Amino acid sequence: MIRAKLLSPQGQYQTGDESLIAAWREQESSVLWLDMEGELTAERQELLASLNCDRLAVSDCARTRHPPKVEEFDHDTFILFRGMTSLDDNLELQPMPVGMWVGKRILITSHPGTAVSVNHFWDSEEQQSLLKTPNVLALRILHYVGGRYLEKLMDFEDTLAGLEDALLTDQTDTVMKELVIYRSRLRKLLRIFNYHEALAEHILHSGTVHLGAGKDKSHHVRRDLFDRCERLRTLCSMYYEICGDLVESHISITSHQLNQTMKILTIITAIFVPLSFVAGLYGMNFQHMPELQFRYGYFVVLGLMALLAVGMLTLFRRVRWL
Repeated sequence: MIRAKLLSPQGQYQTGDESLIAAWREQESSVLWLDMEGELTAERQELLASLNCDRLAVSDCARTRHPPKVEEFDHDTFILFRGMTSLDDNLELQPMPVGMWVGKRILITSHPGTAVSVNHFWDSEEQQSLLKTPNVLALRILHYVGGRYLEKLMDFEDTLAGLEDALLTDQTDTVMKELVIYRSRLRKLLRIFNYHEALAEHILHSGTVHLGAGKDKSHHVRRDLFDRCERLRTLCSMYYEICGDLVESHISITSHQLNQTMKILTIITAIFVPLSFVAGLYGMNFQHMPELQFRYGYFVVLGLMALLAVGMLTLFRRVRWL
């Protein structure tokens, strides 16, 4: 599906399809927003090339796993970022690449599926005023995408707190499995947020002719975009580290409990070693063993064994093994 919005020099808005491109070319002061949903076919790529979009940028936009980036050309600035098809409460992300070409009088958006961020501004009344400045509209779309990510991350905070409390219960195996899964998903999100932060930092500090640079009218919008991307990255990094700390803490507690169990078993074994030696010594079947003929030999040996056991227990307590 290809749809378009045209803002005429007289301030009138038209909504249609790619047929509005001809009217945009005829009216020098008009502004066009062209939105492409679906696969970038060869026909669509030729259409983008006719609008002075760089063919390498078009090729990058057609790829499904190209990292986010921003690149400036003579006629426009190309922005490729990682949107989302869905991001549920379990942080299961279905990503979707979204490409934008921002010029002085044109904004082109391309996405393989339904883009909530694009539809949000396409259907809102706010886009009519934003269409006058395509660069600000493009930055607001990026800002809205970051807001959708941020909303899900903020909701995850309660889930993480619940998992932390659940570690104190008996369902530790289930909680540990969930923590490992969440840590893996946070790592994937963190990779995306690192790209987005670098993209927003470049837009803020370096800027481009088409997006704005320095302290111009778009500075505050670019600043807001960078702040949101930075917050996403730091928040995701913090949650990732917390999940790792919880896993390591549980492993440390489990290891300490195991060490305590092995310590007790070792002490018991150490006590019974000399007792087993005495029992084995007098259990040998020799005919001439003087102690066997002693009337009170049995009680003496029992007393000796009890004395050894008490002595070793006293020794272990003195060295604080018990």
